[in-house]
Order: sequence, then structure tokens, then C-alpha cells
Amino acid sequence: MNPHEREPTPVRTACPYCGVGCGVLATPDGAGGASIAGDPAHPSNFGRLCSKGAALGETLSLDGRLLHPEIEGRRASWDEALDAAARGFRETLDRHGPEAIALYLSGQLLTEDYYAANKLFKGFLGSANVDTNSRLCMSSSVAGHKRAFGADTVPGVYRDLETADLLVLVGSNAAWCHPVLHQRMLAARAARGTRIVVLDPRRTATADEADLHLQLRGGSDVALFSGLLVALADGGFVDQAYVDAHTSGFQAALARAREIAPDLAAVAAACGLAEAEIAAFFDLFAGAERVVTLYSQGVNQSAQGTDKVNAIINVHLATGRIGREGMGPFSLTGQPNAMGGREVGGLANQLAAHMGFDAASIDRVRRFWDAPRMARAEGRMAVDMFEAIDRGEIRALWVMGTNPAASLPRADAVRKALAKLDHFVVSENVASNDTLTAGAKIRLPASAWGEKDGTVTNSERRISRQRPFLPLPGEARPDWWIIARVAERLGFGAAFAWRTAGEAFREHAALSAFENGGARDFDIGALAELDDDAYDALEPTQWPAKRRDAGGETRFFAEGGFFTGDRRARFVAVEPPASRPPDAGRTLRLNTGRIRDQWHTMTRTGRSPRLASHLPEPFLEISPRDGLRAGLTDGGFARVSSAHGEAVLRVRFDPTARDGAVFAPIHWTEETSSGARVAALVHAVTDPVSGQPDAKATAVAAAPVVFGRQGFALTRGALGVLDEGAWWARAVAPHGVSLLFATNGAVTLEEVFPDLRGSDEIVDFVDPARGTYRAGAFRDGLLQAALFVGPGSQAGAWSFLRGKLGARLTEGEIRGLLLAGRARGGADCGPLVCACHGVSRGAIEDALRAGANDAATVGSMTSAGTNCGSCLPEIRRMVAAARVRTNVPALGLFG
Repeated sequence: MNPHEREPTPVRTACPYCGVGCGVLATPDGAGGASIAGDPAHPSNFGRLCSKGAALGETLSLDGRLLHPEIEGRRASWDEALDAAARGFRETLDRHGPEAIALYLSGQLLTEDYYAANKLFKGFLGSANVDTNSRLCMSSSVAGHKRAFGADTVPGVYRDLETADLLVLVGSNAAWCHPVLHQRMLAARAARGTRIVVLDPRRTATADEADLHLQLRGGSDVALFSGLLVALADGGFVDQAYVDAHTSGFQAALARAREIAPDLAAVAAACGLAEAEIAAFFDLFAGAERVVTLYSQGVNQSAQGTDKVNAIINVHLATGRIGREGMGPFSLTGQPNAMGGREVGGLANQLAAHMGFDAASIDRVRRFWDAPRMARAEGRMAVDMFEAIDRGEIRALWVMGTNPAASLPRADAVRKALAKLDHFVVSENVASNDTLTAGAKIRLPASAWGEKDGTVTNSERRISRQRPFLPLPGEARPDWWIIARVAERLGFGAAFAWRTAGEAFREHAALSAFENGGARDFDIGALAELDDDAYDALEPTQWPAKRRDAGGETRFFAEGGFFTGDRRARFVAVEPPASRPPDAGRTLRLNTGRIRDQWHTMTRTGRSPRLASHLPEPFLEISPRDGLRAGLTDGGFARVSSAHGEAVLRVRFDPTARDGAVFAPIHWTEETSSGARVAALVHAVTDPVSGQPDAKATAVAAAPVVFGRQGFALTRGALGVLDEGAWWARAVAPHGVSLLFATNGAVTLEEVFPDLRGSDEIVDFVDPARGTYRAGAFRDGLLQAALFVGPGSQAGAWSFLRGKLGARLTEGEIRGLLLAGRARGGADCGPLVCACHGVSRGAIEDALRAGANDAATVGSMTSAGTNCGSCLPEIRRMVAAARVRTNVPALGLFG
């Protein structure tokens, strides 16, 4: 380095993934990239990052970015695109009224973006048809909070996880979905003996780490927590003083709980568990002074999600275990700014600053905004919104930062509905996804994570600055800027005349304090006084942050003070679990969710070679009994069908799975797979209170799909197409791209690799009798492409060769791979187990052969499991398997 050049300064920003809200240090490299590390000073993660956060530096490429406005597929100027966007909404308003326009947002937008969008549509265009993909993940929690507390208030803080005596995780695979928090939980257990209970129909990585796992029947949470309330009351564990002083409705809620779960036998029958298992959990809950119950999508994504939330809250109110250190119900949110979106009215049934559609709130917000056309009633929630588009009731739609054609229930129907719109605008940072290709007429290039400037709020109500560390590329602009420019063209420029994100934030903060004498929970009035420098330097801050308050860590409700009219919490008499009508021919119940190293529809994580290695294919997890009954084979393929769609998935027999229940991940799209869009199967059943879709219990059938040959293609160049009936999944490789496939058709080198040159050296092996073909293409001695096809899975060779693209292979490696289909050596064998440190299965097997006999020793020898820890359950399973083997054979790379 030139001695006069300064070392680049790390920028303190926030991770763009889950609601943990980790702090990140991003150090730009001057070439459009950055090195990424955890921020040791951030109180959410203290320097830790999960596998996804650690790989953020691999996702910053401008390849595939939308960098210029487009109209009907042609490049346009910003003025032209903004004029067209505004004109379409104005014409729809004039012809059909405010009910005919809608806005669909994302929990990955910043708070300032969210605020601007809600202000424009709800205050100036008169439409409350403003909803968000957060409806799909945490709206049942919002509804439950509001029913019980009078406001969408999270009572506790992350420190409670470290001071609790008992942690109960309900429908939460925190080890994979919130790994940094999960490590804080495990550290608390090691330090002070905290017990961990997991309630989940699946045996997840989180369940593997628990002291007690109740593998209850899906949908039985209400019965379980109703039974717990009865047991606490009958055992004398109710805090009657707290109940009498700060709550109402206890007796009605208890009476309903007795109807649902009168005794231990009834609970056990409802949950599909032994009475002893239920009793063990009840005893732990009753006997622990400090209890935190953490819940996530397994609770929220349900036709009875809100009742599940309130059943959990009921037991905490009954025992007074709320708002004090180490006590309370705690919702783990799934997106980085789901909470910020809730704060500014990102849901169709909310106004900004946690206000609702009551007359006083409507008037208050109208006066603060000086809004000319204030929405007067709740708008359409996500599923209803897209059904209204299909019916022609909504004619104009603006989608920002999300992919509903791939993620909403009945995704095929959603895609068809989008094509019916008169006016369809998408603000995105990617040039192509399922929603953009569903008929978006106007495409507006938005800033991406490294370029965004604003704030996000995490699951414990902590506001953090997301600071840009890369320049805006091409003509990309912040979402709040795009909204403000459209508002200007609609005649509202004075109300949206912000010059910076900080100005929008200060207005949002001022609204939170406007006419707020303590009756509303959300108050960050102190932050409305920040000047530009103070906003830029804002440290992670927990709300409430009222004017003249000292600040600091805050919990709610230890001494009552709820946000209902009488300041008392409401016990809720929950409804009994609804029976599911039989579905002839579809006897399996599909549960959908995330996997460890991927995020949403992979538009960001799909760019990382590390993250692509662990589970590279869409799959169906099924019990061996159900699999064999359906004629499936482990490692084969299944056509999974519902009343709404179908998908073809790789079969994974899981001996721990409950019979009758199957699981499939949500991440693959039309662009990354052939027919593996799992949301296309999901029914449009929603919770009647929250409107959140039930993504955990769709009736499906599974039938075998037989392919004669399987294989993979790897290339540094372009990939061609396979035959129409082929199954495939696309995954990025360290220096190129790959396709894992299965087919009954022909596969040729020329079709799969259209940009091979005549000068490339082709080394291949053909065995017609076995249906085997292996080929490598070398350019200037370096591996340019590889194609392997055979009667069975070629995943082992793929896991080795994907890291060899662009490398010079030895003659022995070429001979071993192409002639024998295998190479020798262990360290780079198999998929990555630890994505944080890039440690493969083979490297861990080497450590086990070298004498490692526990996860800690494996970590010291390989670094695996020493960062976010989400791979530790898998490492421990490998250690256990090695212990029971009397002899560990020498392993070839793939055999």
C-alpha cells in the first residue's frame, strides 16, 4: 500500500437478514466489494455473525442487478419512469377510487422507506391497501399482542434469555433461523444451568440441543398451553395479586382452557404425546421462577396463530412472569425490519406509530400529516389483496423489495392475477425474479443492502443505523426517494420534500410523540431532535425513547401499565383447535420453512458459493414409513401435489419425522429450479384475526417420479437448457455456476455448454452399458466446465469439482474423476457443514479419524462450529456416529 493511502475505515451497519438485528462491520475494498465482520460493540450480537451474515461479502456483485428504470422492457429515464408510475396511479384513482390501488411492501425495507410509502398511500391517496410480506411471518404475533396488551408491544429484551431459568422455544428452529440468539441461549445454559425446552413437530437442530423436546402434533399448541394454564391454576402457581391488580378476563380464559384441555390425558391425546412428556414440561414451567417463552413461525403461520400467541401470553400473565428480568413471552421476528414496518403502519390494519383505524387516531395522523385524503378504514391484507387483484377489484399495484409471485400461498394463482393488472410497478434491486417476469410494466432500480441509508428495528425494539458503505450503482436510488418523487408528480411534493433519510426519520419520530401522553407504547420523540450528525452517529437505541427520558434498557408490564383503556391486560378465551376435514387422496400435511444457509427466495444468499453448498437442492423431508407407503425411495424424487399446485422435490427420509407430516423449504423459485416453488402448493387459509396464512398444514399427496439418469453441469460460462421434462436446481459455484439435474432425455455437452470453444480440450469417459458420461472441458489447462451423468446421484463429485472450476487439475485427479467418478483425499469431500469457516464434511471426518471425540475438539482442529454454532448439531451427530462404529474405513472422496 502507498504509505500516503489510508487503511479503509470499517462502516458500522446492520445485517439484512433475520430480526436478531446483528451489527456488522463492513470494510470496502475499493473495487465494489467489502470484507464483513461482526460488530463487537453491537448489543445484539457482540461480534458474532451467522453463516449468512458472515457470507455477506460474497453477495455484493452487480451481476444481475437492475441498474436503470425500465418501461415495458425498454430502458427509460427516471423522469419518464416516475411520470408513468404516477400517471398510472392517478388514472386508476380517478376511474375506480382508492380501493383499486395497492402497495405491497417488505420487511427488508428500511423504516424511512416504509414510512414514506405508508404516508403516501394512507394519507394522500386515501388507500389503506398497504400490506407487507411481514404479514406472512409475524402478523399473528401483532394481533396477539394487541388483544392482550392493547398495543403491539414486545415486553422483554435479549438479556432475558441470559437470565432466565427456563427457555421454552415454540415452533422456532432458532439454531438455524436465529443462530446468534441461539448461541446466547446455549451460553446461558453453560454459565448458569438454564434449561431449554423445544416444542416442535420436527426434530430440528434446535431440538437436538434441548434438554426436553416435545414432538407434538402440528396445530396442538393451543391445547398444550391451555392444559398448562389449567395445571398452573390447579397447582397453586397463579400470581393472584398480579392477576387482580393488572389484568381482566382470567376466569373466562381459565374456563375455556378447562373445556379444551381438562386434564393431562386430554392434553396428551391432543398433542399425540405421552402423559409423562406433558407432565415433565408442566413441572419445568411451574418450578422455574424465570421463564421466557420464545415463539416464531410454527406459532404464527397458522390458521389459529393469534390464539396460539394468546394461549402463550395467558400463562405468563397468570403467573406474573412478564416484564421482569428473565421473564415473558417473546416473539422472534423473521425479517430485519419487520418491527420497523410495524412501527410505521406497514400492515393494512395499522396507521403509523402503532396507531389503529379508530376515529381519534385517524384524525391525529391526518392533522400531523396535513393529509388531504386520509384512509378511513383498514385495507386488504396480503392474501385478500392478491385475491382482489384476481377479481379485478384492485387495478394498480406497486411492489417494493419482495417477490410475492414466489412466496405467497397459491403462488401460481398469484402469478396469473398479476398479469391482469392495468398498472404494475415494481421497485427492485434485481433485474429478474418471479414477480418481475409476471408482468411488471414499470421497473424502478432500488438501492441494495450495501448502499442503503436509514434505520431498522430488531426483535427487542432496538433501532440500529443501516449505513451505506458502497456508492449507488448505475441509476439505483433509495426507496424513500423513489416514493417522494412519485408523490411530487401526484401533487404532494411539499409533504415529501425530504432531502435525506434522516429528515424522513425525524418526521417519523415526531409523529410517535405527537399528542402522546403515555397512552401509546411507541414513542421515540427524543430521536426527533437529532440533527444530521447525531442521526448519522446514532448508536443502537431501544424504544421507548421519550423526550427527557434517561433512556437505557427497557422492559414493559412488570408493574402493569398496559395500553388498554383501563390499563389492564386482557386474558383471551381462545378457541378450541379446529378439526381438519379429511382430504381424500391427500393424507400428508405439508409444513414449510427455512433452511440454515438460505434466505427467502435466494436473491441475495443465492449469490454466495459457500451458502449454496450445504443443502443445494429443493427437498421433501418425510418419515420412512410414509415414504415407503407412497412408493418413494430415499434420495429419489417425489411429485408433491395439493389442490393448488405441485412441485417435484428430492426425497429425504428422516427417521425422526412424525408420520403424516412432511416438510419442504421455501427458497427455490422459477428461476432457480424446475417446478420446486413450494408456495404454489400452500393453501390460502388464513388466521381469522391476523390474516396470516397457514403455511404449516396444507394437505398434500406424494407420488414417485422416476428419472433414468442424474447428474450435474458446472461451468465458468453460460448454461444451456435441458429437455423439457428434466428436473433441475441451479446453484452458484465458487468461480461459476452449476446445475444439478435428473432426466430421462439426452444430455449433450454442446447443449449444456453453449459457449465452449473449438480450442477447448475435452476429456471424457463414456460407458453406454451403465448410462454413464463424464466430461471435463479445459481452456488453457484450466477446468472450464464439467458434465457428469449417471444412473444415480452425482452429488459427491459435484461437491468436489465445484471448487475446482478455473483450477489446474493433476493428471491423477482427471483420471480418477473421469474414469472412476471419484477422487482421493478427504478435506474437500462432501458438502460444507460449517459455512462460516468453509469446513466440509470430509474435513470433519478427517478430524474424527485423527482422534477428535467431541464437537469442541473438532472445532479446535478445523474451526467448524466456532462462529455462529448453527452447524454444531450436525457435527455432534457425526461425532456420535463415529463413536458407535467399531472401525472407520478409509474414505475415498466420494465413496
